[in-house]
Amino acid sequence: MHSEKKAQVAITPATIAPSINSWSADYLDNLHREWKDNPNAVSREWQDFFKGFELGNSTKAPGFDSECVRTDQTKVDSLIYHYRSAGHYAADLDPLSITPRTNQQLQLTAFDLNESQLEELFDPGHLSMPNPSTLHDIIEKLDTTYCKHIGVEYLHIENTEQRRWLQHKMEPINNIPTFDSTTKKRILRKLIEATTLEHFCATRYIGKKRFSLEGSESLIPMISELINHAGDHNVKVVTIGMAHRGRINVLVNILNKTYDQLFTEFEDNWAEAYAEGGGDVKYHLGYSADILTDNNEPVHITLASNPSHLEFGHSVVLGKARARQRIQHEEDRAMCIPLIIHGDASFPGQGIVAEMFNMAHLDGYTVGGSVHFVVNNQIGFTTNPRDSYSGRYCTDIAKMVGAPIFHVNGDDPEACVHTVRMAVEYRQKFHNDVVIDMWSYRKHGHNESDEPAYTQPKMYDAIMNMTNVTDKYSQTLISQDIVTQDERGVMTDEVRSNLDESQQRSIEKPVNPLVEPYGETTVWEGLRGDPTIRKANTTVTIEMLKTVSKALGTLPTNFSHHPKLKKLLSMRASAIENDSLLDWGMGELLSYGTLLEEGSPVRLTGQDVERGTFSHRHAVIFDTDTGEPFLPLNNISSTQATMCVHNSPLTESACVGFEYGYSLGDPQMLIVWEAQFGDFVNGAQVIIDQFIASAEVKWQRASGLVLLLPHGYEGQGPEHSSARLERFLALCANNNMTVIYPTTPSQIFHALRRQIKWNFRKPLVVMSPKSLLRHPKAVSPVSDLIDSGFKIVIDDNKANPAIIKRVLFCSGKVYYDLLAYREKVNALDRIAIVRIEELYPFPQIALQAITHRYEGAEFMYVQEEPENMGAWRYIDSEFRDNLDISLTRVCRRESASPAVASNKMHGIEQHRILVEAIGLSTE
Repeated sequence: MHSEKKAQVAITPATIAPSINSWSADYLDNLHREWKDNPNAVSREWQDFFKGFELGNSTKAPGFDSECVRTDQTKVDSLIYHYRSAGHYAADLDPLSITPRTNQQLQLTAFDLNESQLEELFDPGHLSMPNPSTLHDIIEKLDTTYCKHIGVEYLHIENTEQRRWLQHKMEPINNIPTFDSTTKKRILRKLIEATTLEHFCATRYIGKKRFSLEGSESLIPMISELINHAGDHNVKVVTIGMAHRGRINVLVNILNKTYDQLFTEFEDNWAEAYAEGGGDVKYHLGYSADILTDNNEPVHITLASNPSHLEFGHSVVLGKARARQRIQHEEDRAMCIPLIIHGDASFPGQGIVAEMFNMAHLDGYTVGGSVHFVVNNQIGFTTNPRDSYSGRYCTDIAKMVGAPIFHVNGDDPEACVHTVRMAVEYRQKFHNDVVIDMWSYRKHGHNESDEPAYTQPKMYDAIMNMTNVTDKYSQTLISQDIVTQDERGVMTDEVRSNLDESQQRSIEKPVNPLVEPYGETTVWEGLRGDPTIRKANTTVTIEMLKTVSKALGTLPTNFSHHPKLKKLLSMRASAIENDSLLDWGMGELLSYGTLLEEGSPVRLTGQDVERGTFSHRHAVIFDTDTGEPFLPLNNISSTQATMCVHNSPLTESACVGFEYGYSLGDPQMLIVWEAQFGDFVNGAQVIIDQFIASAEVKWQRASGLVLLLPHGYEGQGPEHSSARLERFLALCANNNMTVIYPTTPSQIFHALRRQIKWNFRKPLVVMSPKSLLRHPKAVSPVSDLIDSGFKIVIDDNKANPAIIKRVLFCSGKVYYDLLAYREKVNALDRIAIVRIEELYPFPQIALQAITHRYEGAEFMYVQEEPENMGAWRYIDSEFRDNLDISLTRVCRRESASPAVASNKMHGIEQHRILVEAIGLSTE
């Protein structure tokens, strides 16, 4: 039995006889006599009232079995619950009518009821109908609400208020929309635009891939109505993420990309756009536009570019939406809605979807709820649903966040639009995700040249006989006298004429098909500088350092910190005042603090970043008595910017995608993501390959995202030694990113600051330290933060070039191993050690100067990594091609695994590297 207390729907004078202001006994007696003589002599409402009256009196009659009545009522309660819970199984969702509907759970016999009871009266609970009502009427209302073209899953939602809200939205109107003629014409217009564009492209560009929307055209009025309805609910920005199917249609008919731009792409006659290579296919490209809703509300719409990796781009959209919301300074996140459009195979199939749902309610990642559309073609390329997911629906995964799921027949555009309106209102009220699963079909194969009947012959027999949704809906409106056949024809001809004219223009006079990525009035203002000019003033004053340092060591009164932190906090508070040597954690925190004081906000996220994997950062201090956190970096001054620090879930792909998207949405903010160990970033390889490394050359989208990836060989085994430096260097080209392997705290201080000080944005990949965090030599004087900036190459200031026999080039931690061993064997008079701190862009000019300085010496590159990993092959190629120098090298032998498991073996290997690079003692 449904355990929730029923909200009784009482019959009142207003519900039964609105014209009667008060009842008299004589009036009721007369009506009652009339009803007894002839039930049809009174209105239906009075009939139900008197039936209930008689039923109430009958409970007092001799021999009446009140327990029987209560038992039957319990059965009806169960029936009502099951319609709400399982009515979707019986709903008419499939336009092709090939997916079986099941209603066994809703049969009367399932509740020990029978047809002889259909005219008996029962309490309908809070079904928004007269109480009592006949069983027949109760079932009819439930069937209409839950078993027609909309099936709803919502009883899995734990929040009672949300469930009741959904019921009250659906049940009073039987889940049937009542749109006015203006809305219906608007729906028809969007359908005509969608269908006519597809037909035009199919006939004019035969065989060219466009990933048609045919069979799912209702998506266009759905998106259009979401924007309209969102505008009515104070939404100013809608960020859209979608894969390739239907993207061309969305670009043109939602974001107002011009037909001329589209046909220029089809004709491939704008070579200037890709004169230097790069670019992407038209069904991966993004766009943005400012549009007015039908109620003249301005809404900014962005459609993010997306690779063929389907769902991965959605994490980017969420991060971009979060950045927008921060800029809007609105805590309830109501002014920016992410609209995420999925395919029915990718939604359950790609694990990043589960990662994003897991992040949906986390403090560091929530966007106040996303609206999800699933374009459910009932097929994935050639794979049937039974081979794609284990559950009943492709949307089952959304239940993990308590999202309501509306399944809707895509051939009923009014039902589709109705669910969109409910979805927008639900999202705005409860700030939770909501899913609309639009059942449709794919008219062609995966692309227009594919033959789908090889693998789905029956499905495509049905599809070949389908009338498209635009024609069906046109006939519906014609039958309702809302439009005439001629008016429908005029709308189609108008769109067709515009398409014809635009195609001809694009042939004769092509237009630039690309959208301007960085408008001067946006947050990107001032960030379109020349990325080859890499100088930036990252120094700060001693006064600012003192202010930040003091704040880092100051806690609120009566705050109880962990006793082991006493020394650390004391050191931080006085480090600048005492001119102390600064360790790595201090250098990093000072970079954040000085940026904050200068007005640049900072966002630091990742795995265990609040404390730091290696307990070096302690950016957040916790009260040992209350557990309350305190962030010293947000307590520097009253005029500073905000520092956001969030531990992330143990997720790489969605989190890195989110932070990348955040960096697009707010390039004025320093965005830093840190892996627990560097090799954890392997889990985000798609984001690295498809976005971080290539988005600028494909889509003209720049990012200043920073990746901190702990890297270094310290005997911790294969999984905690390497951040796969070689992979990042293999991706480097076209000045697309910066890769550094710094060796001092001052270097990370300046590297992080220059990310903001540059007048352009490039991703920064940092091979960050582990053992160097506390290495006594890996420290910096305060003067290095005040007097100089980031050094791309650091020469050996102790070496005498005149007597040096061998120059060792290296990067990162191995420098300190080489330094210690050189001192041990007294080789300073013959060995120089030069640090290449910035690996990409390759520091050609700086290295030319150094090689000239050591002219006549042997040049060798030394690394800890195996020969087939690390920077060696990249460095070897760059030295040969740019400096005409052939290096010798010392490293671990080629290996399929980054490192050995045995700490003893690690030590032997490390010692061999030092001996081969420097030699044995000459004494």
